[in-house]
Amino acid sequence: MNSYHVRRKWRPSLGMIVFAVFLTVLALPLAVTAIFRLFDNELVRQTERELLAQSAVIASVCAVEIEAWLASGYPLGKAQPKKSDARYNPTLAKLDLTKDLTLPPRPDAETSSQNMHPAVAEMGARISRIANLTREKTLAGFRIVDTTGQVFAGSGEIGLSLAHVREVAEALEGEQRSVVRARTKDRPDPPLSSISRSSNIRVFTAMPVIVEGRVAAVVYASRTPQSLTKYIYNERWGILLAALSALLAAGVIGFVFLRTVNGPLHALLKRTRSLGEGDRSALAPLDRYGTRELAQLSEGIFTTAKRLFDRTDFISTFAAHVSHELKSPLTSIQGAAELMRDSEDTMSAQERRKFLDNIVSDTDRLTTTVAQLRDLARADNPQLGSTTTFDAVAAKLLADGRPLPIEIAGDVDVPIAISTDNAAIVVSHLIDNAARHRAQTVKITVQKEGTVLKATVTDDGSGIAEGIREKIFEPFYSTEREAGGTGMGLAIVRTMLEAHGGSIRLGRYETGTAFVIELPCSRSGTSR
Repeated sequence: MNSYHVRRKWRPSLGMIVFAVFLTVLALPLAVTAIFRLFDNELVRQTERELLAQSAVIASVCAVEIEAWLASGYPLGKAQPKKSDARYNPTLAKLDLTKDLTLPPRPDAETSSQNMHPAVAEMGARISRIANLTREKTLAGFRIVDTTGQVFAGSGEIGLSLAHVREVAEALEGEQRSVVRARTKDRPDPPLSSISRSSNIRVFTAMPVIVEGRVAAVVYASRTPQSLTKYIYNERWGILLAALSALLAAGVIGFVFLRTVNGPLHALLKRTRSLGEGDRSALAPLDRYGTRELAQLSEGIFTTAKRLFDRTDFISTFAAHVSHELKSPLTSIQGAAELMRDSEDTMSAQERRKFLDNIVSDTDRLTTTVAQLRDLARADNPQLGSTTTFDAVAAKLLADGRPLPIEIAGDVDVPIAISTDNAAIVVSHLIDNAARHRAQTVKITVQKEGTVLKATVTDDGSGIAEGIREKIFEPFYSTEREAGGTGMGLAIVRTMLEAHGGSIRLGRYETGTAFVIELPCSRSGTSR
């Protein structure tokens, strides 16, 4: 029986597609969060780099000014630890929002208990002008403190002390420090500031001014990082492109899902409804199957539907043939009986004997037909799971008695996946077929080929005409009806073999007939 086969090629499984969609959906919020966090962090680092660069310039100016006032008694602070003999020692941005804690708002400046050195006050006025001009362009606030922590230049808090501020105190020890602090809110938040953490924080850098290897002052700078809202506005075209790319990716995912799952599934549902209504054209392959599971499901549905259609055709044809096969001898028996009844007084003993012989002959034909119908039903629904060998089959045929001698050779002891009784039915029908075609001997040659056992059954009979080779396995087709043939023997053989995963075909033989049987070898190795 032919089966419907889906063309074999790699297809993603339904589980793979569902997992990919799930993973993508799961990753989207994480990706968005990571992107915003990355932008936030980069804006903070950019602000730190800018403050460090500006502070380095102002620190250089302060160092030059302080060197001019050393002779006037400007006090130097602690010696800076020597880090490297290299000519260039750049100060790198190090802030990381994922690692560094956000400190509370900067403490207010305190009143200083020390008097400012006269040289510091005069120098501070010039440096303050430089700091204020820088602030107008960069929006950064600067405080320059002396070695006691007192502010002597900058944009505010002149004369007050910042020595108690953590980053300033560490800078007075000779270490450059950068921190992130919560911003003191002296004005309402912008409408979209809640999008970004940056609008609620302020970056502070404290850079020591080194003169003759000692801390002479500290440039304390601060600025609020650029808000993410403003950054998004400035980068709106790039972000728009990214959004369009995300939409395109989502569209691709949706298209893949529709093409690989939704579309083929709806097409399959439509086909199954058509098959249920008896439309045989619905057995045509789908345009696409999408996933491996849908391809396998489609193959199973179409194969089952085709088998049901074939079985329906077989039952219709079978019923017609059976009624014909039974009707002919019954009509003959009825006619003979009626004639004998109506001519009881005039019919001679010889004529009566002739009609009785016809009745017995037709009865034998009916008996044979019913027996073969039973064999065909058994072949169509055999008991599977048994094994045997051709050696055991030959012994059973010999014990049952066959009309022709049998010669068997080859791999007769290889187990095959069929019971001894069912294998004997197959071989016995082939022997009966040979006997009807006037054969004298039957030879069976058995050969194992991989996992299949091939048996070639040959006879020396009259053979099969070329014109009917394609019809001999059809039920009720027979060229030997006068010799008692019913046309069901070879149909029983084919049905029995196919039920056990085997096959039979007509081979080529110079004289007589050759049938080639293939059966799967048994793994159990037992015979029963």
